[in-house]
Amino acid sequence: MTATAPAPAVVGVIGGGRMGAGIAQSYATAGSAVTVVESGAAAAAAALDRVATGLARAAERGRLSDPAEAVLTRVSVVESVDALPAGADLVVEAVPEDPALKARVLAAAERAVDARTVLASNTSSLSVTELAAALTRPGRFLGMHFFNPVPASDLVEIVVAPGTDPATVEAALEWTRCLGKKDVVVKDSPGFASSRLGVALGLEAIRMVEEGVAAPEAIDDAMHLGYKHPMGPLRLTDLVGLDVRLAIAEHLHRTLGERFAPPALLREKVARGELGRKSGQGFYTWQ
Repeated sequence: MTATAPAPAVVGVIGGGRMGAGIAQSYATAGSAVTVVESGAAAAAAALDRVATGLARAAERGRLSDPAEAVLTRVSVVESVDALPAGADLVVEAVPEDPALKARVLAAAERAVDARTVLASNTSSLSVTELAAALTRPGRFLGMHFFNPVPASDLVEIVVAPGTDPATVEAALEWTRCLGKKDVVVKDSPGFASSRLGVALGLEAIRMVEEGVAAPEAIDDAMHLGYKHPMGPLRLTDLVGLDVRLAIAEHLHRTLGERFAPPALLREKVARGELGRKSGQGFYTWQ
């Protein structure tokens, strides 16, 4: 999809992990000045390295109009939310799926920036309405659910809480399209649209492995070749992270009932540290 809107001039990203670095890379590529927040010198350096690595890969694939080194100069890393640019147009929170942590981070970000700044959470399943309760300006807040890997993904799910101002939604849509991505707008509900459907499929695939119905490769091939999914649900679970998928499933189990109960196999693999690609082992072995 071709970018059709101007990029925000100044963007903040809280969290420099895989998702945060991908969001930062995407906005820097679009021309924004991006400040990434990651606490600790080592973590901050690692966050900048993730962005640099992603830009180098994009350059190799011919996806950058500017040299990677030039795009990287638009990215800076700070170690405190208090150091976010006060005049940021957009601040995206991309910390782990812990509602208390997200609420604290968002409240701190709101104190650090101007009243006009739009705050967004990259949550994949948590209630945007409940997160908004931690803010004094909930009308300037919404969910912007990016997908992994962010630079290559075509989609951003815009999650609207009851108190979100229409102008905030319009700004988020513009700042999604400036990345050349497609938006889908959903009202705040457990799992939104993407996680609710994706997790349902992933959990059933895990149950099929658990019951010995078929091997992971066979289940994935059935969905990839038979239904034209880009990849099977178990390989996707490995890419997302089994720990992340478990946390989302537990939240959906609490809010939507037994159909989202996590399979024992998923709990066991997470307990063993088999988290997918990031640990080297999940339903597949990763090099």
